[in-house]
Amino acid sequence: MPSLALANRQWIYSARPDGRVGSEHYTLQESSFSPDLAVNEVAIQAHYISVDPYMRIQQAQRHSFDAPHPLGIVQRGGAVGQVIASRSELFQVGDWVLSYSGWQLYAKCHAGELRKLDAAQAPVTTALGVLGMPGRTAWFGLMDAGKPKPGETVLVSGAAGAVGSLVVQFAKKAGCKVFGLAGGATKCDFLVTKLGLDGAIDYRAFTNANTLSDEIAARTGGVDIYFDNVGGMITDAVIPNIKLRARIIICGQISQYDGGLDKPDLGPRFLQHMLFQRATIQGVLARDYTARMDEMLAIVGPWVSTGEIVFEETVVEGFERLPEALNSLFEGKNLGKMLVKV
Repeated sequence: MPSLALANRQWIYSARPDGRVGSEHYTLQESSFSPDLAVNEVAIQAHYISVDPYMRIQQAQRHSFDAPHPLGIVQRGGAVGQVIASRSELFQVGDWVLSYSGWQLYAKCHAGELRKLDAAQAPVTTALGVLGMPGRTAWFGLMDAGKPKPGETVLVSGAAGAVGSLVVQFAKKAGCKVFGLAGGATKCDFLVTKLGLDGAIDYRAFTNANTLSDEIAARTGGVDIYFDNVGGMITDAVIPNIKLRARIIICGQISQYDGGLDKPDLGPRFLQHMLFQRATIQGVLARDYTARMDEMLAIVGPWVSTGEIVFEETVVEGFERLPEALNSLFEGKNLGKMLVKV
């Protein structure tokens, strides 16, 4: 066990954003970290830290699925790191672990808060992506809430992101016809050529919901399952194209996170379409399925090991760039899961 104090760095969440979150909403704090531990405590050094859209939800003033993220504490978030000291029989120095220790270089965690990772089975970064929270959200959101059937048409917004890029692949494995909505020709080409989608639509090529809706109708012929990561104008365009008994899964509304959380924008009234098609709409959160994580890993883990699932990662170098990396999610700069290597 290290005996000397270590130099820790922490990003403290210090001001609530009204619109886009940035470095001005954080304070970079430096302090000493002592690895002295209580029984069943583990000290970890972070190597990769996650940035995720849900963080912006928690920064809003309103109570969402959580109380607002408190000011003056370390920004919460997932991290993958190595054990540097342990008073738990479950973990040894050098073990790779997944934690929710937030934006800091060093942290003390109770052993029960950690998941040991097998670096020989899959890259440790997958614990923050395909074999972590995004993968759990994608798998259970589609399979439990969407209930896909072979031959059905699935449309996914944010299809090149951390969750969306997995949903589309799971839907293909379920025998569905799959289309993705993404921003830019590069992402659309990735969806078709690398992920094998039946088609991709660049929403940035459309200035309003009506023209985008017409394109969706022409390309898909109607939608049985809509997996929504984006909301806003894109969802306004999709809803008129749902089929009888369609299922709509609301996973994220990233288009609304820049100032639309405390006073949400009101879009066109779409409940008439839900009535006409006797459709269902369901919100899903990763935490809904935490207890079933092993079930997902048993299915998806082998696909990752054999290369049957593509998992893209956008890795930003440097602890000091964490706020910048979070900001860039809302500009669509990531392909797949975004991580910060510290």
